[in-house]
Amino acid sequence: MTLSGKQLVELGAVEARQLIIDGEISPVELVEACIRQIELVNPAVNAIVTTAFERARLEARRVEKQTLHKEDPGLLHGLPIAIKDIQDTEGVRTTYGSPGYAEFVPEQDAAVVARVRSAGGIVLGKTNVPEMSIGANTINPLFGATGNAFNPNLSCGGSSGGSGVAVTTHMVPLATGSDHGGSLRIPACYSGVVGYRATPGVVPNEQRRTVQSYYSVQGPIARSVQDAALLLAVMCRRDQRSRLDPMTFPMDSGKFLELDAVDVGALRIAVTEDLGGVLVSESIRRTFRERVQLISGFVGCCDWVDIDLRTAADVDWHLRQDIFVSQYYKDAEQWDEAFNPNIRATYESALNTPMSEIAQARCVQMELYRKFIGLYENYDLVICPGVSVSPFPWSTMYPAEIDGKAVENYMAWLALTSSITVLGLPVLALPCGRDESGLPFGIQVIAPMYRDHRLLSAAHALEKAFAREHALVRPIPDFESLKCAKKL
Repeated sequence: MTLSGKQLVELGAVEARQLIIDGEISPVELVEACIRQIELVNPAVNAIVTTAFERARLEARRVEKQTLHKEDPGLLHGLPIAIKDIQDTEGVRTTYGSPGYAEFVPEQDAAVVARVRSAGGIVLGKTNVPEMSIGANTINPLFGATGNAFNPNLSCGGSSGGSGVAVTTHMVPLATGSDHGGSLRIPACYSGVVGYRATPGVVPNEQRRTVQSYYSVQGPIARSVQDAALLLAVMCRRDQRSRLDPMTFPMDSGKFLELDAVDVGALRIAVTEDLGGVLVSESIRRTFRERVQLISGFVGCCDWVDIDLRTAADVDWHLRQDIFVSQYYKDAEQWDEAFNPNIRATYESALNTPMSEIAQARCVQMELYRKFIGLYENYDLVICPGVSVSPFPWSTMYPAEIDGKAVENYMAWLALTSSITVLGLPVLALPCGRDESGLPFGIQVIAPMYRDHRLLSAAHALEKAFAREHALVRPIPDFESLKCAKKL
């Protein structure tokens, strides 16, 4: 099979892997095509901030020899992958988006990166993040901003913004990310790709500092649900370092390789546009209602439900304070004035918050979980918008206001995603056409805890149904305009 460079980079991960195994395409050609795409498009969006091209070329040649010798292929056999720049990569610069780590080159891969490499994945580079990965706008003092692939002057979301943009612009078919209060889901929605936040404990995280927490979940970004499931199957493998994360529980990671056939017409879906009253712009509400109207035409039922998560944002703020003290107390004295203001604001707020308030927040967290989980007695899934506002200029850290209502801090506009983090439920960001501004629009598809395989299977079925409806089709960037755009 002879494919052009353009056709090679358009391949999905599952398809490309099979073509490599069958000898139809060369991993060397695929890597070279992705490198060329990075060189053409990345200057306009600044998604890849560190490259590992020469090492990638060597690894591609090694995979090619393995294919010729009929060696057993890994799950990511020959696939180019980008790694979020908070996940350590042995021999490849890892900066966390912070000047203090500008020249840091780890001696060991993070466990999730080691799993990617052992599965035959080829690391092409590192993707941009907010400093220390805190914030939903991907900009930092070391590399600057990552622009939205559909308008580089606008935000791509965050904190896995570079990963979302790298995948949607065909620089790589897969990228790793992580999610605190929406860091996989927001950039996925702003880039028109799939981001998956698994049930906490599905993907082991040996760098966890807090014993039990729904925060700091690592996960995949891809252009399809099936591709995301493939990378998840690798990221969640149990190995020796998995034991360092006390939230890791026994499971068969291979189950994500085969998604169930789900009858879309039998799906029962609960719908909410604002989780009971959190801040969501009118334009996003209108787009969501239009999408629900279309979706209701091919599912079993699509019912608007009453669910009140208005207190979840406050719970998130208090739990976030608790997490930030455990995460940063050893480093706080070394912060300079230019250090990430989001981290500083949360940390300093924590020091002035009574322990009783944090304890009360944990009690409310349990109450919210029990109320929300009751929805699944009658429904298979819950859906809501993925973001509260259309992409805004990246020159502002976050929207100052939404429909005239002031946004109090960097988390206040993220309640649609952070509230689901509070509940600890698995959630998938699914592309759902474009919004009123012509920019990508995505929804969150939410399932009960530990039902990750069922969620991925149902989302895959929805994705196939969306592909048949013009208004729901995954948007594609204008690559020619990106290639001609000035350097960001």
